[in-house]
Amino acid sequence: MRVELECEKGSKSQGRLKTQKVKTSYIKVLEATSTFRYLIFTTVSISLILSSISATSIAVAFPMITAFFDVSIVVAGWIISVYQLGLTVTMPIIGKVSDALGRKFTFMSCLILFVLGSLLCAVAPNVELLVLFRLIQALGGGGFMPSAVGIVAEEFPESRQKAIGLFSSIFPIGQIIGPNLGGWLVDSFGWRSVFWVNVPIGLTALIFSALLLHPDKKKGVSIDVLGALLVGGSLASLMLGLTLMGYKTMFGFAWMMLSVAVAFAVLLLRHEMRAKDPILDIEVLKTKPFVAANVYNFVYGTAVIGVLSLIPTYATSVYGMSALECGLLLTPRSVGMIVSSVMTSIFIVRWGYRWPMIVGSLATVVGLFLLGFKPNNAALLYAIMLVLGIGVGTASPAANNACIELMPQRAATITGVRGMFRQTGGAVSVTIATLVLHEIGDMALGFSAIFIGLAIAFMATMPLIFMMPKSPNERG
Repeated sequence: MRVELECEKGSKSQGRLKTQKVKTSYIKVLEATSTFRYLIFTTVSISLILSSISATSIAVAFPMITAFFDVSIVVAGWIISVYQLGLTVTMPIIGKVSDALGRKFTFMSCLILFVLGSLLCAVAPNVELLVLFRLIQALGGGGFMPSAVGIVAEEFPESRQKAIGLFSSIFPIGQIIGPNLGGWLVDSFGWRSVFWVNVPIGLTALIFSALLLHPDKKKGVSIDVLGALLVGGSLASLMLGLTLMGYKTMFGFAWMMLSVAVAFAVLLLRHEMRAKDPILDIEVLKTKPFVAANVYNFVYGTAVIGVLSLIPTYATSVYGMSALECGLLLTPRSVGMIVSSVMTSIFIVRWGYRWPMIVGSLATVVGLFLLGFKPNNAALLYAIMLVLGIGVGTASPAANNACIELMPQRAATITGVRGMFRQTGGAVSVTIATLVLHEIGDMALGFSAIFIGLAIAFMATMPLIFMMPKSPNERG
């Protein structure tokens, strides 16, 4: 009897030990999962930095590429334009694909495309193939943001706003690294090195993605192929038309492309209304808060992306700055964006969406107005760039998050559509600015008109902020 009792006690103690081991293992799994979440965030952030560096470092290599292939600046300009085109077309499509087919598959596919495009660009034998390979690179790079947002939204459900907001500080890091790294690489190893550098970093991110990202769950959702083709055709025609508007000899063809874009858009809307699982969610396009967010982000793109493209030309033509001085001029803006976007991301739950967007928009408007009145010394110009950076960095995390809480399960789709409107706004801004500068003739006067016009347009969109959700916890 005593032996039986002792055996029973022994079995109970062994059971307790097993339970404790299970609990210990469970705790370790939780700790590992918490660590993995930040490793995942770092991995997807690397891809965003790569995309940002690729978009900015090419500007430094551009003169050498033009001379190497001995082509006109109009032809060589497509090396930059086609990247913008690829980003704009890809974003809304990849957002939906990520929601439908899974984050890991979509993100890794985009990484593979980006690395392949970079490798092909590095060995391109002529400018025509370089343009084609840049398009492949852009199709991968354009998918990073929407698929990354979908991953982070699922990994950080309790702090989604902070995590998505912190992405706003990732791109400015690339904008600082890109021109400086690109300049060193071009001087040391030639223009092909700005593409080669993407390959080992991209492959490293790909390996970590394969190891860290959770396997996709089969959703049994079909992809709206016809809708994707109509989206791509409409946006490609629009971007091509806008790009060609700057060339008088191509003016008729530009208007034809814009007409084709409108026709594709009409067909797209008719198709999406009937499609079982549309590539573009109509709710994300027609619901009042989303309409407000999309229009705001379109004008945001005209002011922010447009200004980023125009500042070096502005500094060179109006102030006679060198290429190095132009690069330095962009640094205060990027630093301001990083600091303010990190701060806004940390406190976004407490502050809500509206106040950061209002304060950031006002700072951006003030900065644009001051640029329009042509500052008379370099110190003031640097201060204005810092103000612009703080304004953009403050508004961006809130603008990225606004409305996502209405449909958190479609975070990637919403981000893709939002990116599409921003990129399109940037293309419209650059095209109109080019035409204005050409017609006015006087660069200083032309830039004054551009910056003041952008400031007025941005200020006019501020009432739209009150049509969007006030905070993550309130829907109106």
